[in-house]
Order: sequence, then structure tokens, then C-alpha cells
Amino acid sequence: MPIRTKICGITRPQDGLAAARAGADAIGLVFYPKSPRAVTIEQAAEICAALPPFVTAVGLFVDAEHFSIDDVLRGVPLDLLQFHGSETPAQCEAFDTPYIKAIRMSEEADLVEAASHYGSARGLLVDTWSPTEAGGTGEAFDWDRVSPAMRGELETPIILAGGLHPGNVAGAIAAVQPYAVDVSSGVEASKGIKDADKITAFMQAVRQADRT
Repeated sequence: MPIRTKICGITRPQDGLAAARAGADAIGLVFYPKSPRAVTIEQAAEICAALPPFVTAVGLFVDAEHFSIDDVLRGVPLDLLQFHGSETPAQCEAFDTPYIKAIRMSEEADLVEAASHYGSARGLLVDTWSPTEAGGTGEAFDWDRVSPAMRGELETPIILAGGLHPGNVAGAIAAVQPYAVDVSSGVEASKGIKDADKITAFMQAVRQADRT
């Protein structure tokens, strides 16, 4: 099965289009005000309107209030929600939209337990843990913690994030064999501004890993 790819932290329509043209399966829109990649409802709607068909729009939230997520869903045609905070399963399930749950890989993180706890999630996104950042750190974690042998206990698809870039994504795919990979800072010219050439290089590296 081909590795799926999400380009996260899109803030401009032209960056969403660059991701789609390079072959990305999904883009991520960050609705977390503290992030340098945060977008407004109006910005997100403009980005989604520019996307071609069959590109999934994912909305990322971090411990957001229910009403604020409702506001986004009324204004932006999101296909999937991504919860990146301490949301409970009930909070994740409270919307008529499928979701994925991010698990930050602290020393205490247990993916088998997380998969059981968030049994309704369409996937678990594993990301680098930071005491100060909810994501987008640009740092990788120890991929051995998500090894294929360990994942034999999991039925939930694994989406690998955290410090990926064109130079290391093939190695990450070989080590983890995830369902999908998710990149943000690794394909940027500056925070929140994507580099089309880096996106293309990232997608080429993913395709090459698929063939090996």
C-alpha cells in the first residue's frame, strides 16, 4: 500500500496548491493561535477553495473549546479533525467528522494503550514530545519506539511526524513502515511559508521509499 503524505501548517492557497501538485494526499490547517502556522477561518476557507479534488483538508486543534471547533466546521469544509492536545475520546467524538489523535512520544507514551483508549480514531499521529510546544518542533524522536515489531500489536494506522524532511523521510519510512507521514517545518522556507521545491523533494523521497 502506498505511503500517504500530509503537508501540514499550510497558510497560503499557493502552498496548498504546491502540495497538491506534488502529489500530497492531504494538507493540514492549524487552528491553534499560539502556532506560527495558525490560520483564521477566512484564510482556511480560501485555501480549501483553491484545492483540487481528492485532497483531504485536515484541521488541527489543541485543547480547543467545543464552540470554536464548531465555528471552524461551519466556515471551512474540513474532511478530518486532528486533535493534538489532551482531548478525551468523548471530546474527539463530539463532532460529525472523523478524527485522528496525536500522541506526543514522551517517555511515558504507550501507543498500544493509546490505540485502545482512542478506539474510534481513524489513526494515531506520533510526534516528538516537547515540554513547551504542541508540535512543529522540527525535531525527530527515536523511531525504534514505533518499530514494525511493536506495531504488530496495533490495528490503528500510524502516521509518522516529527522532524521529517526530504533527507530523512526515506529512512523514517524504512524504520517505522507507517501508514502515512506528516511534514511541516521540514518543507518550509520560513515558519508558515512552504517551499515548493522542498515539498517536491519530500514527495520524491516518499515515492522512492515506496519502491524499495
